[in-house]
Amino acid sequence: MSKVIPHSLFTDFDIDLFKGGKHYRLHDKLGSHIIEVDGIKGTYFAVWAPSAKSVSVVGDFNYWNADEHKLNVRWDSSGIWEGFIPNVQKGAIYKYKIQSHNNDIWTEKADPFARLCEHPPKTASIVWSADYKWKDSAWMGYRKDKNGLDRPYSVYEVHMGSWKRDAGNNVLSYKELAKELVSYVKEMGYTHVEFMPVMEYPYDPSWGYQLTGYFAPTSRFGTPEEFKFLVDTFHQNDIGVILDWVPSHFPEDAHGLGYFDGSHLYEHPDRRKGYHPDWKSLIFNYGRNEVRAFLISNALFWLDQFHVDGLRVDAVASMLYLDYSREDGEWEPNMYGNNENLEAMSFIRELNQEVQASFQGAVQTIAEESTAFSGVSRPVEYGGLGFGMKWMMGWMHDTLEYFKKEPIYRKHHQNDLTFSMTYAFTENFMLPFSHDEVVYGKQSLVYRMPGDEWQRFANLRLLFGYMFTHPGTKLMFMGGEFGQTAEWNFQNSLDWHLLQYESHAGVQQFVKDLNSLYKNSPALYEKQFSPEGFQWIDYGDHENSVLTYIRKGHDAENDLVIACNFTPVVRENYRIGMPKKGKLKEVLNSDAAKYGGTDRVNANIKTANKPWHGQKKSVEITIPPLGIVIMK
Repeated sequence: MSKVIPHSLFTDFDIDLFKGGKHYRLHDKLGSHIIEVDGIKGTYFAVWAPSAKSVSVVGDFNYWNADEHKLNVRWDSSGIWEGFIPNVQKGAIYKYKIQSHNNDIWTEKADPFARLCEHPPKTASIVWSADYKWKDSAWMGYRKDKNGLDRPYSVYEVHMGSWKRDAGNNVLSYKELAKELVSYVKEMGYTHVEFMPVMEYPYDPSWGYQLTGYFAPTSRFGTPEEFKFLVDTFHQNDIGVILDWVPSHFPEDAHGLGYFDGSHLYEHPDRRKGYHPDWKSLIFNYGRNEVRAFLISNALFWLDQFHVDGLRVDAVASMLYLDYSREDGEWEPNMYGNNENLEAMSFIRELNQEVQASFQGAVQTIAEESTAFSGVSRPVEYGGLGFGMKWMMGWMHDTLEYFKKEPIYRKHHQNDLTFSMTYAFTENFMLPFSHDEVVYGKQSLVYRMPGDEWQRFANLRLLFGYMFTHPGTKLMFMGGEFGQTAEWNFQNSLDWHLLQYESHAGVQQFVKDLNSLYKNSPALYEKQFSPEGFQWIDYGDHENSVLTYIRKGHDAENDLVIACNFTPVVRENYRIGMPKKGKLKEVLNSDAAKYGGTDRVNANIKTANKPWHGQKKSVEITIPPLGIVIMK
């Protein structure tokens, strides 16, 4: 058996950058790389393990014998072990066998930089090079415009393993999804798709949020090339791709990052900062330079190598606060005596600055952040964290709480809906109805609605209409768009058979038309993060549970007038104040017959010279039961 040949892909400059936490392309150096040395083909291996006494590559090519291929430690105190093993080919299965200086502990680890992993429950890494010829040059050329903050941004959130399955309840492959999912998202009119984590993870019930293979698309659905093909197909159909990314914590699985070289290498050594009580997982040491470089390299890897258009960063609140989910005595204040994790904040700012510098505003980072932390989506140079957008969790919670109330009680809770406008422009908000809202006994969206079958679906259409006319970008979890009735179950397909029923098909058609309206109405996106883009007509009609407002873009000709009726009582001859005279055209009505409504629509709406709501003019319209009317 051939032995390890001394070889390195690292320059002295690489090592200086790595030690300083400023090497953001570590995936080009660490991990396994198929190369040729002195005319011999084989694989170069490099792994960071500073507490190791010895590191061996074990695999199917050496009968998992730790004595065969021992790597050489670098002389520069970087803690990197490396070497070239001749004749190890693409597809070889391997791990690192590490003997630690710490009590001679032995660990056997998957490669943190592996490009492909074995199909779970197997846990080894696979030598791989994902050769792929991209065909999305047109999209890459104009995506900066598509991903801009003043552009329509309607996201379809997808769990790949349960969007749709075949007749035998088997998951669809990346290639099958490229055919079926892409055509569906395009038909529905969404601008972006967001995937729950695709990075390799060992445990299906974690939905991918407990990662072990940070640089490897999960092998559950195919190869890295096939995942690139899926992204490429979305781009060729004018749809952006966002990935959920998890730098907040990682599982304690034996083959993962935890206790990697017999020391707390990736995780913070202090359990008060390094262990997550909610998820029974480990927390990265954001103050360690090499760990920051690992994570930032990982973010850039997906944006660069897989042409991804955005990262939705998971559980940001848990990173920002030292006392997150901790009781008194279980956390230690920072140097200023408060609860902010200064190292995590510094890491996040560095991440967002590097993403912006590398991609010049062509991609977005989106924070899933559930607290009132200030400046999440403000640029770093102005004291913010630098994200492009932040999930508006307060809006989501208040809105769903309101909608589940019987309409007769809603007049007492109208401020649940109007309160969001007091802070709507403090951040660049995305309005999410995510997977978290349809699991663990919360019920599906449609079954959270009160009333009989007709009222439930009318409420759901009203909910989506209100969401699309409220300032901010949009995110909707799969199944919501057609009124999935069962709670989401990651082990089963969505209930596509429901579309044979008029009420489900009607909601789906309404969402399709909402997406079309959003994309074709500058008033809904040009100023979606600015108070200039929104004006109340009247938010005080509690008695009738009616809200009326205007959405504005750059050109007043494009302004939209919106009226929402949150009760099942028809509001006929309902007068609304208007800023100027003219005709109004109804462009969308959630009560139209094609959506399963009662077809109380408006035609020939003209302003009258009757002052109302503090405006000089006014109009009379019919607002349908549990309906939204959008007029131009």
